[in-house]
Amino acid sequence: MVRRHELSDAQWQRLAPLLPPQCPATGRPAKDHRTVVNAILWRLRTGAPWRDLPERYGPWQTVYSRFRRWQQAGVWDRVLAALQAEGDAAGKLDWALHFVDGTTVRAHQHAAGAKKGAVIRRSAAPAAAWRRRSISAPRAAASRSRAC
Repeated sequence: MVRRHELSDAQWQRLAPLLPPQCPATGRPAKDHRTVVNAILWRLRTGAPWRDLPERYGPWQTVYSRFRRWQQAGVWDRVLAALQAEGDAAGKLDWALHFVDGTTVRAHQHAAGAKKGAVIRRSAAPAAAWRRRSISAPRAAASRSRAC
């Protein structure tokens, strides 16, 4: 029985090959990818905190860590690109149709009330003050080296 926020068998068959391979059965067995993806979908669709994840999905820390690890490794971006390419090849996408939602396009709190026609002059000092000072590699590169 498929629950409300979970993937059907057909959806899982399309998604499974796009995910990283399941870890080998050495040491502690890894949580099944399908269970973790269903848990992530439940959390994203309900908007509940990670700690409120239902027990049927296992520990919330496991689900959260895999979500973040895949996010940092670019797994979600690759999944989206692959599904878009598949839909485009099948002629199911209309690239001329775009939506902009006010929940994702936000104005700065000071954007309201500016005088019309006013010239805004920006200084280069704030950008120079916030330049990156670290020479270490980003964390995403380190997470890509892990197999699981």
